Amino acid sequence: MAAKYTLIGKPMPMTDAKSKVTGQGLYTDDISVPGMLVGRILHSPHAHALIRRIDTARAAALPGVKAVVTGLDAPKPYGILPVGHDEQVLQSGKARYIGDNIAAVAATSAEIAEHALSLIEVDYEVLPAFFDPRESMKAAAGWIHDTKPNNIEKEYHHHFGNVDEGFAQAQFVREESYYAGEVTHAAMEPHSTLAIWEPDQRMTVYSSTQVPYYLHRTLSDVCEMPMSQIRVIKPLIGGGFGGKSEIIPLEVAAAVLAKKAKRPVKITYTREEVFYAHRGRPITYVDLKVGLTREGKITAVAARVVQDGGAYCGYGPVTVLYSGALLGAIYDIPNVKYDGFRVLTNKPACGAMRGHGTVNVRFAFEAMLDALAHDAGIDPVDVRRRNLLNAPCITVNGLRVTSYGLPECIERATEHAGWNDKKGKLPRGRGIGMACSHYVSGAANPIVRSNIPHTTVNIKVDRDASITVFTGAAEIGQGSDTMHVQLTAEVLGVRPDRVHLVVADTDLTPIDLGSYSSRVTFMAGNACIAAAKNMREQILAGVAKKLGCEASELDLREEQLFVKGESAARMNFDQAIAAALEFQGGLVARGTYQPPETARGGKFKGAGVGPSPSYSYSAQVAEVSVDVETGRVTVESIVAAHDCGRALNPLTVEGQIEGSVYMGLGQALQEEMIWENGRLMNPTLLEYRIPSTLETPEIESIIIESIDPEGPFGAKEAGEGSLAATIPAIANAIYDAVGVRINSLPITPEKVLAALQEKQKRERAAATNMSGNGGGGAR
Repeated sequence: MAAKYTLIGKPMPMTDAKSKVTGQGLYTDDISVPGMLVGRILHSPHAHALIRRIDTARAAALPGVKAVVTGLDAPKPYGILPVGHDEQVLQSGKARYIGDNIAAVAATSAEIAEHALSLIEVDYEVLPAFFDPRESMKAAAGWIHDTKPNNIEKEYHHHFGNVDEGFAQAQFVREESYYAGEVTHAAMEPHSTLAIWEPDQRMTVYSSTQVPYYLHRTLSDVCEMPMSQIRVIKPLIGGGFGGKSEIIPLEVAAAVLAKKAKRPVKITYTREEVFYAHRGRPITYVDLKVGLTREGKITAVAARVVQDGGAYCGYGPVTVLYSGALLGAIYDIPNVKYDGFRVLTNKPACGAMRGHGTVNVRFAFEAMLDALAHDAGIDPVDVRRRNLLNAPCITVNGLRVTSYGLPECIERATEHAGWNDKKGKLPRGRGIGMACSHYVSGAANPIVRSNIPHTTVNIKVDRDASITVFTGAAEIGQGSDTMHVQLTAEVLGVRPDRVHLVVADTDLTPIDLGSYSSRVTFMAGNACIAAAKNMREQILAGVAKKLGCEASELDLREEQLFVKGESAARMNFDQAIAAALEFQGGLVARGTYQPPETARGGKFKGAGVGPSPSYSYSAQVAEVSVDVETGRVTVESIVAAHDCGRALNPLTVEGQIEGSVYMGLGQALQEEMIWENGRLMNPTLLEYRIPSTLETPEIESIIIESIDPEGPFGAKEAGEGSLAATIPAIANAIYDAVGVRINSLPITPEKVLAALQEKQKRERAAATNMSGNGGGGAR
């Protein structure tokens, strides 16, 4: 780390760590206010049904019930994307999945609220339902939404270069089909919202959200109240991973109930309700074709992707576009064809989950690249080396790559894992595999197209020389609060404990678009640096007037003000602020960030998704053991090298890498939402099996610093890019161990055992044929 930095690159504990471990920090469900009511939501028992009648009279008459609402109380549709306003907070015409929201009550106790739900009478007309996206997209009638023919939410068809020519140039061509089961975030904290109706007819909403600004907009729209009359505050969040990055029905339901009851209303989901609210990673079918030359160069890629989007749009178009766009920006691929379909089914809506849109297709691609390497007789590591980008560059689909640490990631990960000593040399049942992945450092284009900055940070220095940073960025456990403190203290030359934060409060903080697509470090970080530099200039300008010199002659560092060239400080920071205030009056600074136009992507349909100011890169090596008698896979170790630009805080970067690998491990081997006719069969954390500490292997995190030219002090994303490589690294290691490829996630013991048995059948049949031919002969 360069000596010129005092705090950047140094491990720093999270600013909210003490409040969390002592129990002093408040999550939404911890907050209580006088007169608060308990809200509950009535959910549909049917996957697809017309709602003929809703009778709430008996529920409304129950003593202790203060409000009952239906879709008639909030008829305006909403959605996270401008093209997808297809949800009502409470459905008035049709239920589209088991668990869809029909009515809500607010009562003086949870018991009364639950009883009131049982008194609501709903007359349903059950309709034929669609559960398989491949069948749903063939539907000629009875569509889930009348405006979506064939139940296709969106489809995109992109062709860059000429794939036919590319495949003609290849000596090795593979076509395979892959399947990824549906997985969900499994955050520790359930969704929770407290809506407070204030005496002055305003509303204050506390919610466990990753997107306070978009929640603010949606509440204003659905509740038909000016944004100026609504305040949204994000308390501590117990995990998001994308599951809280769009508007969840309880957030709006609590507000609608509070408005009607004229009382505060809190709704906290049960764990089963969290599973049905969902917004996780969709079931994905991938048909993939890749061509490779004898020398190991990729000539063409063709992918057809069908995603099960569930009953509503949500982030759907973005998800399916990411799947295609991020085929690029990792390897040098001259010809790419992509056909993506986001299909509606009668299940809960899918959405953004860590590594949004990229994970399932990356599993398919990296597994196929491993297979092609074996076809060509080339080491899988060498195949990747031979297809590296020559950055900085623009990819064939218009993605701008500014910094590219993948080559070093590959070298460091394989070296630390002992690849050359182990690949193909381990005993049967033990194997090693590798894979790569990447991700955006924020979306270059906002969800709602506008010219407002993607983020704004304000800084104020008071008479007591305390520094307050005002940011709308949502801390969700990824360390964004700590990042703001670290950057501000570095630029102003002060201790971190002098910096205080006011975060994610729409009455007090400027707009930030939210914590999604790994955007906060890059975007809010740049805005924070801009604000801190502006503040530094104001302070030095004021002190210069006091000292009768030029501001350029002064320096702030280590809580002292120096005249350049002098070893002794002229004054401490407190004195510098007092001097600056004499001449400046007030010290308030602002910084903003917008991605450059060159990072915004092309002009074709769907080009807005995929472009980013910068991309992170990861290479991973997994070592596994496979029990050939049971099919059980044990991951012994994972080495993950991640290019994060510059590690502002190595402590949090390592934590993010480990968290990504952990979630990839779960999806690879055991996590899956199991559906039966639209009903979730494992809606608890007992049955939905996230990895325990006993199943989590040793994870070695290696930080690679490529120093991005546009990132804050050279930093870029660290929280999502490592997840996608974990899954194919494990799959490829299984092949190395026992010689079978599993193209379906999760890779369960049953699938491994079935593949081993099928392999044995083929080997016996081949041996029989050889024996029948006399053991030899011409081919």
